Amino acid sequence: MAMHAMHRRRFLRWGARVTGVAAAGLFVSASGCSSSNNNVVKIVSSLPRTGSAQGQTDTIVNGIRMAMEEYNNELFGLKLVHQDMDDATAAQGQWDAGKEADNAREALADPNVMVYIGPYNSGAAKVSMPILNEAGLLQISPAATWPGLTKKVPGDDKSGEPDIYRKSGKITFCRVCPNDFVQGPLSALFAKEKGYKSVYILDDKELYGAGIARLFKQKCEELGITVLGHESIVATQKNFKTVIAAIRDKKPDLLYFGGTSQSGGPQIAIDMKGEGLKCPLMVPDGCYEKAFIDGAGVDTFKEITCYATIGGLDPKELTGAGAEFVRRYKEKFNKDPEAYAVYGYEAAKVFLEAAKAVGTKDREAIREAVLKTKNFDKGALGKWSFDPDGDTTLRVLTISRIVNGTFQPEKSISE
Repeated sequence: MAMHAMHRRRFLRWGARVTGVAAAGLFVSASGCSSSNNNVVKIVSSLPRTGSAQGQTDTIVNGIRMAMEEYNNELFGLKLVHQDMDDATAAQGQWDAGKEADNAREALADPNVMVYIGPYNSGAAKVSMPILNEAGLLQISPAATWPGLTKKVPGDDKSGEPDIYRKSGKITFCRVCPNDFVQGPLSALFAKEKGYKSVYILDDKELYGAGIARLFKQKCEELGITVLGHESIVATQKNFKTVIAAIRDKKPDLLYFGGTSQSGGPQIAIDMKGEGLKCPLMVPDGCYEKAFIDGAGVDTFKEITCYATIGGLDPKELTGAGAEFVRRYKEKFNKDPEAYAVYGYEAAKVFLEAAKAVGTKDREAIREAVLKTKNFDKGALGKWSFDPDGDTTLRVLTISRIVNGTFQPEKSISE
């Protein structure tokens, strides 16, 4: 087993280097630059570019590149390039710890890299954060929402979060999306407002899925919603018919799933339909993507009411600069952006504005400038700041219902 693991790590390191260099070469050659040229400033992104999350991450990458184009792909007289790294594997169908670690190390080794945008998954963030922190490289996530990445979670006396990610004593990780301290409790508040008196909770055992399910459960109990049960699924199972049938017999008013499109979300909806569990389903932002709807099938949601939540606003709800971003995106790519496209754009914009103000390729100066961001209004999300932990001050939750194969915003709640 040890020898097998060693070979696997070597393979992943080699594969990540080849993938990263290839992706960088394609983008950089089109710009007429070499990625090893000192006259280059590089933005690296590390996202699952393999598997069903690709549709979502395509739009994040599109958002990053749209931001870069606003600066004519130049920064303080140097060519601005983007390296699109994949932290997923075909075998996993989602993010892989070895790939994420290799991406972080590759980014650190390139002196032209000034920012690491990513990852998409909170579990992957646990891998790359300490690596990047030790070397002081700025990291901005457009989508990793687990609160423990930046703040101590009440009741957690064992994990050492978030200090275990900050061994250098500096904060290098920040995020432009609201964390699950917003999403979990406000989802429960919405359930209370809908009049649901009981809920059954499932999660996928992952850091993000189990974490948001726990926060949702705690708020339900506080609000007087009866939690009939809470269990973890084995996401690799072909179906969850037995689990769903047992839940059906308990007659909950609502089923909540803490997880993603890649960890069982679509199959749960399919099995609810098949096993006759008629209550509504609620899923978090890990399922707020076309892949979730396509995976379950549009017809499933004609029989199963499904609410999906996302921190911030759905693209349809954006106004001002946000609405203009959506318009330009649709004009450029001839399709609607997925929910996290705007966060890819915002992550790149806050970096670019801070770097422009610094005026030179200095990782530490740029890191300090970004973390000090206050009243930022140069992006698409309105005016916001980073708090002392690197979290955005935007604290809004949108609840949408799946109607005719699309997410239709029903309500936005602020803390």
